[in-house]
Amino acid sequence: MDVVPENTVPIAGLPHVHDLDECRNIQKGPVFIIASGATAKDFPLENYADIPMITMNGAISKFIGTDIKPFFYACTDIAFYREQPELLAAGMHLSERVAVWEEHIRRSAVMPEGDLYLLTKAPKLSWTDLVFRGDKELIRSRRLGNGRNRTLGFSKNLKRGFFDARTVAYLALQIAYHAGFNKVFLVGVDLNQSVRRFYEEDDADASPCMLDQHFFTRILPSFKILSKYVVNDDFQVYNLSGSSRIPGELIPRVTLDEVDRML
Repeated sequence: MDVVPENTVPIAGLPHVHDLDECRNIQKGPVFIIASGATAKDFPLENYADIPMITMNGAISKFIGTDIKPFFYACTDIAFYREQPELLAAGMHLSERVAVWEEHIRRSAVMPEGDLYLLTKAPKLSWTDLVFRGDKELIRSRRLGNGRNRTLGFSKNLKRGFFDARTVAYLALQIAYHAGFNKVFLVGVDLNQSVRRFYEEDDADASPCMLDQHFFTRILPSFKILSKYVVNDDFQVYNLSGSSRIPGELIPRVTLDEVDRML
């Protein structure tokens, strides 16, 4: 999966795969990112049906039974097809566009009804990059660091890969930027491992969660990169979760009333 397939070329039994250049800078204005945290349960989705939405994993359950089609559905958990097959199928069937690993398609045998885009990871920071820092699309921390830090960043061009922060909400932010949106509202980005996802009713419904394991090593450092080097007047990000573990000084928190005024 080192090379993104050419536009609409079938790959050994896969459906037609679209080139990520096709969906670059095709939008503008606001977008909602709907994640799986408990606070997403009360979000009035249909009140904002006219605003594009990006969702992920089991958060697609918020769209089932509505007339709203996600602008993008993303999944990076390769085991999700096995743990939540019905929800993965819903994401594939309901969404205008789907961003997944090639392995998702091969293993699940579920074909998306919308446009399919295959994910690849951004390349690890080279020593040349460390010295010259000239890349305007793959944004990384300007601090020299250990091997882990060299895999953190924010991709402004998904054709060149995305940065994995161990939370798919961070991929959704990179999708939002790539597509051209300039005002992003995060819904359900709580990142609280001790509280069930909004669509899980009991332990039997739960997929494994390792947010605590990665929060301080990958998730928080990635949001620091986003806040310091990416967010500006042309790309603004707001958090609707009042209980999010992402500090408000990194991503400002807003209420629905404030969102309405901004819209």
